[in-house]
Amino acid sequence: MAEICFTTMVQPAAGHRKSSTASLRIELTPWDVRLLLLGPIQKGLLLLKPSPSHIDHLKTSLSRTLHFFPPLAGRLTIIKNADNTTSFFINCNDVGARFIYAVAPSITVANILQPVYVPRFVRSFFPLNGAQNHEGVSKPILAVQVTELADGFFIGCTVNHTVADGSSFWHFFNSWSEISRGFDKITRPPFLERSFPNDIDCPIRVPLFDKQLNGFYSILPQLQERVFHFTKEKIAGLKEKANAEMKYTTHISSLQALMALLWRSIIRCRSTVAHADQETNFRLAIGVRPRLHPALPQEYFRNGVYFETMTTKASELLKQGQGWAAWQMNKLIASQTGDEIRNFLKCWIKNPRLQTCGSVTTNALITSSSPRFNVYSNDFGWGKPVAVRSGEANKPDGKLTFFQGAEEGSIDVEICLLPETLHTMEDDAELMEVVTV
Repeated sequence: MAEICFTTMVQPAAGHRKSSTASLRIELTPWDVRLLLLGPIQKGLLLLKPSPSHIDHLKTSLSRTLHFFPPLAGRLTIIKNADNTTSFFINCNDVGARFIYAVAPSITVANILQPVYVPRFVRSFFPLNGAQNHEGVSKPILAVQVTELADGFFIGCTVNHTVADGSSFWHFFNSWSEISRGFDKITRPPFLERSFPNDIDCPIRVPLFDKQLNGFYSILPQLQERVFHFTKEKIAGLKEKANAEMKYTTHISSLQALMALLWRSIIRCRSTVAHADQETNFRLAIGVRPRLHPALPQEYFRNGVYFETMTTKASELLKQGQGWAAWQMNKLIASQTGDEIRNFLKCWIKNPRLQTCGSVTTNALITSSSPRFNVYSNDFGWGKPVAVRSGEANKPDGKLTFFQGAEEGSIDVEICLLPETLHTMEDDAELMEVVTV
């Protein structure tokens, strides 16, 4: 376990901050508001230990980076309206981000990488464990914990999910590493302007928020995580196989083929698969940035993701094969047009529903993150990361978190399941023949 040495607040560096930053107000979109009852994003990088220690340098470079990302130094503000609704915005008031320095001298890099399952002590490398996004009114939007190990460092970041999605999270991380390496400016300044359709009234109003807090907490079962590694060559083989099974297409992507493999394996290994008529759901994260007209810039610093669900019977999923499952994903993703997204926004505003972790049903899987996010170029000045891990937030039974692998073209998938399901997967020949241990 990590032992905290000191905690401090880091504000944007005065010499790097424009005078207008402190007064910036950013209204939340439906994509942001619906995440209020979830936990924050928690991702972190494992790096080999520099000599000498770079703690002060990391604090200074974080301060300089916050200049470019004013929402991360602000706070969430909740307004109760006269019509019994609630509205939300981010007040970019430069209160600052929390910076924690901790030590775990008995833990080595090998202690994290060598075990088959992710050690539970990794969770202690992340700040704000147990926090919910709506608590951003009093808790930091961004908290960073730098944990010094026996022979390495772990930089764990926790970001309020109403402010950023995975794309925005790694945009910030990439920019921080640039500043840490000595850059005066960042390569990709964030796009902070309002960009959801102009015919949607702003601010967004939802039913009185306090009432929605009652009874949403759920106790999750004791789960376990394992990181499965897939090489570029194995993934190419999965893609070729899936497209070959569906003779009339060559459009199934590598990621779709991999997700289909995992869906089938997990359902096959879950004890509840004995109920062949039971439905199984696969919730896909759909990125909206390139799908809107005009498209949002990749630097759009907010949430730009929503979920669509595929549903089939377990028996059908296992009978039809990997190519069929991948093709269903392909068709669902292709159907998500700019018009569909606008319609989703308008329907959500008429009937606002906030997501919760407990809403993931039995025999369901949900995806998170993306292998397209730039993880391994985050060199803070003493070498590239050796691994990436996530924290405890938003992890129901069936959470699949996708990461770029350390080798070019490879993919790591952190899978969170009941221990008995994960253990059974070790004997699943279809899966393990493409997993690199």
